[in-house]
Amino acid sequence: MRKIVRELNPFSNIIFEIQNEPWADRTITGQPVNPYLPLRWPNTADCADAASLAWQERVAFWIRTEESALPNRHLIAWNACNFRAPLPAILKGADIVNFHYAYPEAVWWNYAWNLPVSCDETGFLGTGDEAYRKQAWRFLLAGGGLFNHLDYSFSVGKEDGTDFQPKSPGGGSPALRRQLRFLREFLETLPLAGMKPARELVQHAPGAEAVAMAKAGDAYVVYLTGSGGSDLVLEVPPGEYEAEWWNPEDGRRLASAVVRHPRGPLRLATPPFAQDAALKLLRAARR
Repeated sequence: MRKIVRELNPFSNIIFEIQNEPWADRTITGQPVNPYLPLRWPNTADCADAASLAWQERVAFWIRTEESALPNRHLIAWNACNFRAPLPAILKGADIVNFHYAYPEAVWWNYAWNLPVSCDETGFLGTGDEAYRKQAWRFLLAGGGLFNHLDYSFSVGKEDGTDFQPKSPGGGSPALRRQLRFLREFLETLPLAGMKPARELVQHAPGAEAVAMAKAGDAYVVYLTGSGGSDLVLEVPPGEYEAEWWNPEDGRRLASAVVRHPRGPLRLATPPFAQDAALKLLRAARR
């Protein structure tokens, strides 16, 4: 480990993850994801046992002490659990909390630990782009810090990412990567450093499931999955806002308007959509 740390110290694009899926052979079986299904993977939020956690803390100590005498510092990621779990403690030395196949609850239940929560791996949801696009948007707009995807369109002989054979256990495509790029570009237009998960923002979203983030009084974003065409009801302070609706699949702007909101719940007409849509609501004085 110390040799790896020394060799990689000059590089800025490095995050050290201590161990991939440490619960795989040192398992503490967690709560079911769906209590109506049998308690076995993939329906258990498994974590690692105490002996594994002690070893992982020791590895984090090696990284920290070795870097203390080197010019650069790198983040250490702890692969805590799969799916979602309210963690009773954070691994000593960890800077990032990684979940695999993470739900938005992984962010909400662990937000107060004040560390980035990441969806560090996903896949196995078929070969279609829609499932992975929705998962990425739901997780990041719930307040998640990172999203990584097992892209099965890359393989030996298809290093250009165009392997679309149907036997793959997961998806990936140039089209999906363009959709994820639009998600990144959408997020980069926001004041992310001041934003927090805003579970109380959406009062009603008929026909859709919503996740949201906000910088109170300044910037709001809502991601909807389901279907649209009704009113979205939000709890925001009075003011003048610029509202933009976007199609996450192709990056098209669906609608825009200047909204003058006097007080009370804000009702916005939702443009028709059949899969998902994103709302950006910025106080007009920002621009």
